[in-house]
Amino acid sequence: MMLEGKVAMITGAGAGIGVEIAKRYVAEGAKICITGRNQGRLDKTVSMLAPGTAITCAGDVSNLEDAKKMVEATVAFGGKIDVLVNNAAIDPGGSVVDLDPDVWHAVIETNLTGPFYTMKFAIPYMIKNGGGSIINISSLASVRCIPTMAPYCASKAGLNHLTNQVALDFGKHGVRAVSVLPGPVRTEMSEHSLGGMADVMGCDMDGVFQKLTCTIPLERVSHPREIAGLVAFLGSDDASFITAETILVDGGASMVDPCGASLKMSGASGWGAEMR
Repeated sequence: MMLEGKVAMITGAGAGIGVEIAKRYVAEGAKICITGRNQGRLDKTVSMLAPGTAITCAGDVSNLEDAKKMVEATVAFGGKIDVLVNNAAIDPGGSVVDLDPDVWHAVIETNLTGPFYTMKFAIPYMIKNGGGSIINISSLASVRCIPTMAPYCASKAGLNHLTNQVALDFGKHGVRAVSVLPGPVRTEMSEHSLGGMADVMGCDMDGVFQKLTCTIPLERVSHPREIAGLVAFLGSDDASFITAETILVDGGASMVDPCGASLKMSGASGWGAEMR
């Protein structure tokens, strides 16, 4: 029960990683307010949780008034806000040449401006209460570019830096801020994004994820609950001296370079003349 007595707000909690974070937070003793654009999805998440542990507040984090409403609903429910988890995100792709400017703005507004808004309103409550924890769900794509995913990669890279800025500016008030960078995670969003690859690769979605992860050390895709465990720890007092960090949860994917990946895919066990 590492989060017993804490009150948290979790955005994007109607699907994927957000659902697992909500479940883990309640299991660890927290009261939570979950937010998202789809009330039906939020209700489904709450139905998985113990009665009285969670409320919903539907809205769009990219809307200033909605973000304010979410934070105020959290405080009204729990009397304070100890933890803010910014998980809401969208990931339509495109290169800078092909991308519709409206799509660019939509991704930046949701993935970067949304956390700015929620932090803007949550931090004063945290300061009043003596501190708090902010966990921003970024991505491996913030440090490793993905082909034709310009807005997503840029928004997540910006989120890392914004997180560190918050840690710098408000650490003296007891507010911690950390970026969590998942690698390949099997969620509804990732399956939708990668759906076209199944046809190109001539396989089903299991095959797509297998091929995408065959060169990383753990050789598998992760489950959202594997992200949730870290997020729960970071919101707890056990992480009280961790701030301004970008923490990778990627099965080791970030350390694989093209040469190493090519060697592994070819079946080679080493490098150099002795391998000929």
